[in-house]
Amino acid sequence: MSATPRSVLLVEDDDAIADMLRTFFERDGYRFLHALTGEEAVERLRIRPVSAILLDLNLPGIDGVETCRRIREFAKTPVIMLTARDSEVDKVLGLEMGADDYVTKPFSPRELLARVKAVLRRSEEPPAKPRIIEIAGYEIDSGKRSVSAPSGAVVDPTAKEFDLLWFLAENAGLAMSRNQILQGVWGYEYFGETRTVDVHIRQLRKKIEGIPIETVWGVGYRLGA
Repeated sequence: MSATPRSVLLVEDDDAIADMLRTFFERDGYRFLHALTGEEAVERLRIRPVSAILLDLNLPGIDGVETCRRIREFAKTPVIMLTARDSEVDKVLGLEMGADDYVTKPFSPRELLARVKAVLRRSEEPPAKPRIIEIAGYEIDSGKRSVSAPSGAVVDPTAKEFDLLWFLAENAGLAMSRNQILQGVWGYEYFGETRTVDVHIRQLRKKIEGIPIETVWGVGYRLGA
């Protein structure tokens, strides 16, 4: 009996993009689904889950950010945002709602497939033995995937923000390049979107001001030991 193929749902109102990606993903063995609106995508996902979601930011009806928020109310399926806008505000909003990554149009199907494979690989990894790392009085718990402040208050990073924080904590004191972070957290080689790292770092700094995430100019970032 053959294994069930991985499935990808594209939420995009441009049929030309959908047809191009369908050919590319099906050739690689994926089951490819297409929804024209955010409302349709949410309805379909409540009935039948998929392996990954490609979510256009600029949709008719509810936009990609609101669609992502609604999906996150009931599913942890990896989400990659597709955006034609080069505004960091749009990207930050998408990531705040729980998107795992974003790709700016125009993109190559090969790059997008690599991103999908990376988020699926990360989501399917067996959980490691739970550990707690303490940085500046904050407790980062890999088992609970939680961050506790010295006051006892619990900080609530998104799934990808937690992955990034944990990666930096495991390498505390070391300067990590953006490419190393992309490989360690997102699981793919450099495709020109190192700004993904910068956006997530900015969000982490806002949420957890007491943890010293330092910029190492010309290299990347370092979490103070």
